[in-house]
Amino acid sequence: MNLTNIGLTEKINNDFLVQKQSEEMIIGRVALEHKHMYRVWTEHGELLCEVSGKFNFEALSREDYPAVGDWVMLKSRVEEGKGTIYSVMPRFSKFSRKSAGRTAEEQIVAANVDTVFLVNSLNDDLNLRRIERYLLLTWESGANPVIVLSKADLCENIEEKLAEVEAIAFGGVPVIAISAEMKSGVEKLEPYLQPGKTIALLGSSGVGKSTLTNLLLGSKKQAVKEIREGDDKGRHTTTHREMIQLPNGSVLIDTPGMREIQLWESADGLTETFSDIDELGFRCRFRDCKHKDEPGCAVLEAIEEGNLDEGRLTSYNKLQKELAYIERKADKRAQTEEQKKWKNITKQTRQKKKIK
Repeated sequence: MNLTNIGLTEKINNDFLVQKQSEEMIIGRVALEHKHMYRVWTEHGELLCEVSGKFNFEALSREDYPAVGDWVMLKSRVEEGKGTIYSVMPRFSKFSRKSAGRTAEEQIVAANVDTVFLVNSLNDDLNLRRIERYLLLTWESGANPVIVLSKADLCENIEEKLAEVEAIAFGGVPVIAISAEMKSGVEKLEPYLQPGKTIALLGSSGVGKSTLTNLLLGSKKQAVKEIREGDDKGRHTTTHREMIQLPNGSVLIDTPGMREIQLWESADGLTETFSDIDELGFRCRFRDCKHKDEPGCAVLEAIEEGNLDEGRLTSYNKLQKELAYIERKADKRAQTEEQKKWKNITKQTRQKKKIK
């Protein structure tokens, strides 16, 4: 397998050569992860891998483990079709969200992604607030977002819908309407589908990610289900994250539908996503204006004049509160992990003294 075609850059390879622990070590890219077992693409083909015991011992959180799209250092057992992962190469981008549950823990959806296709269907389930949330996380990830509006053939007021989405797509984010069924608009995605580049598909269930994947792949690899009748909600089709190589050499990461996506450390992404509110904020009378009821608030004036949607400010405030809450929980978790780390070190030291 040609690793350059699946995204190996000179920098990633140099990092590997510097960190290489022995001549037996090779580099590979994680194509699929399932219950701490990994399918890794290498120069010897695809290998089924697990992490080493030392890796397991030293990992402090889920972030430390390999994710789909990661480049890893491993030892291969080619004759068995297996390998052991010893470390993860530095990531140049990672799309993360808060994992399910009450703990503040990061879940990496995809790593080393160049472009994220934020897929939303042009039906009654089109949700601007959800798109804002996806944009926020994409900017924070280090990848470039492209909003893809699918099922254009089912939309009667497409120009109106496009205008609504373009009104929140700041920072020059492209908005592309497509119909995979009619094979229209898909050619506008070609500039992002270049050999060696990695694209992740993100969006809710039933928006057409699997249909788009099959169209780009030229075969029906991914199962496809229709949206439910009555509520236009999607059904889960893709059940795991998986990396797929397209015929033109680019790499696609398909992901399960995410109706609820919780933020994870996206303060910088908030500025990119809501640059219109930030720019208005510079014109407020008070530098610490909260845009609530302060006199001389340029944001509230823009809403009164019809130049800013009030729902957008509501979303901005909600996301700020969510980020502040996550930061508080993450701080407590970091303290707990630090205490656990030193407790383990103390325990090991005592055991070594007893052996002596």
